[in-house]
Amino acid sequence: MGNNQTKYNHSPTTKVKGDFKTWTGFQAIFSELSNAVAKRSKKKTVLVIETYPGVRIEKLRHFLENYFEGATVLCADDFALNGQQIQDKFAMLITEDRVFGRMAAIKMEDYYEKAKLELLRENVAMLTGLTIVFGTGASLAVVADLTVYVDVARWEIQKRMRSGEIGNWNDTNLDEDILRKYKRGFFLDWRAADRLKVELFSKIDYYVDENELDNPKMVRWSDYCSGLEQMLQGPFRFVPYFDPGVWGGQWMKENLGLDSSVNNFAWAFDGVAEENSLYLQFGEVHIETPAINAVLKYPMELLGELVFSRFGAELPIRFDFLDTIGGQNLSLQVHPHKEYIKKQFGMDYTQEESYYLLAAKEDAVVYLGLKDGVRESDLIEALEEAQTGAVELDATRYVNTFPAKKHDHFLIPSGTVHCSGADSMILEISLSAYIFTFKLWDWGRLGLDGKPRPVHIDHGKKVINWNRSEKWVAENLVNQFELLIETATHTKEKTGLYKTEQIYTERDWFTDYVDYDNSEKTVNMLNLVEGDNVVVESLDDAFEAFEVRYVETFVIPAQVERFRIRNIGKSEHVAVLRARIM
Repeated sequence: MGNNQTKYNHSPTTKVKGDFKTWTGFQAIFSELSNAVAKRSKKKTVLVIETYPGVRIEKLRHFLENYFEGATVLCADDFALNGQQIQDKFAMLITEDRVFGRMAAIKMEDYYEKAKLELLRENVAMLTGLTIVFGTGASLAVVADLTVYVDVARWEIQKRMRSGEIGNWNDTNLDEDILRKYKRGFFLDWRAADRLKVELFSKIDYYVDENELDNPKMVRWSDYCSGLEQMLQGPFRFVPYFDPGVWGGQWMKENLGLDSSVNNFAWAFDGVAEENSLYLQFGEVHIETPAINAVLKYPMELLGELVFSRFGAELPIRFDFLDTIGGQNLSLQVHPHKEYIKKQFGMDYTQEESYYLLAAKEDAVVYLGLKDGVRESDLIEALEEAQTGAVELDATRYVNTFPAKKHDHFLIPSGTVHCSGADSMILEISLSAYIFTFKLWDWGRLGLDGKPRPVHIDHGKKVINWNRSEKWVAENLVNQFELLIETATHTKEKTGLYKTEQIYTERDWFTDYVDYDNSEKTVNMLNLVEGDNVVVESLDDAFEAFEVRYVETFVIPAQVERFRIRNIGKSEHVAVLRARIM
């Protein structure tokens, strides 16, 4: 496996073709905006700079006020509800829980008192000359002559939250528990901001990437959209990120060229549209942008009609890595069924998942389903007693364990008690409702923040499927491979998921190449689970050849109907795991 260490691409990038201009740094950006304003030759010009929650708003205020000395500069955030008012107004949605809130169709207007928003509009209406309104919700105040959108990636927002640099939008909760800050973003702030972003798609003139400190980068909105359109003509990859955890292992660090000074890496998100970024390269300038923008802007091209009709503008398939090699067990957990997640949290679909083993040590196991004869009262009593710290839970008394080896595939429909044991490297394939995990037991550990990790026995006991016995699990959820094609050079197998789950997965083993038919016109997510590297080719010259290396996740948009994957590495056989909604 050492041969793969330096090959994994941490910065997958789409090189945008065409004539375009870019601007780097506040000075260059504001100079271009000044020129654009001057060209309008109006006595009154309104420049709106809409910002995503998490943008360094005070830094932006400082640069605007210093550059545009003769203009009136207004921050929309100053007219919005403050942190305590937001907490009070949305208390039923934020909840007291550290992890779970409730989904609701709130809009950015809901963060403003009508009187204050009207005051902002009146202030702008009375002004002459150049008026600049900036902040989250700035576009609500006025019809703009020029609109700029300043964006920041979800992972960058989380890093700013963790460091204490920022709290939630328009709040001073810098030191609040990161789980609570993330919760409010996930359930409220980011949802409202995304809805507003979609409304502005037809109005934006310039797009600004604010991810790098003091180094914003700007392109015209039309060029930015062209970049996304070009990317969606063929395969592409999300920008992966890696995160340590209390149970994290060493496999990713040793095989994917990660920082050896970090104690462990537990998670890797390399196929999660709501969390990952995209890199677009305009000449020498790299623009980092939230991957969700491509989903929101071009849902039909990316997702296809089938997925869009079921899930809306969301990419529902998630690929991520869980590394416990040299680490510890994951938490013992269960996911809610659809009825429960809808009624309790307002989510339209639940987390249906599977574990695909990329690597495993000899003693590795997966916990899956319940032992025959386990009584509900006995397990719940044991979980609650263990949570008090009085005793350790003897998990194997209640939960099945199955030996786990490389290329095994364990299916995990909602309601199934499960966890990966230590010494496994997992490719987790699931629907993207990924925050809704009910921990039943966490082996008495503290989180990296020194606080007890949240456990949700009260939720979990209401959704456990008590019929998932050892015999049933073995017959229905462990290595349910079905041979579909077998030739001298190619074997295709159906690998899951369970019949109640919406994701369909296949594995292709081949020596030379395999041709794929995407006549369903649905989004495909794939991973090279065995082999050195392959290349994805168009069968009708619709896109340029796209190279994929070992364990890289890549996406085939719905509008790509036919493609070929060719083995170009030193490995005699390669294997590709493919997932799609059927």
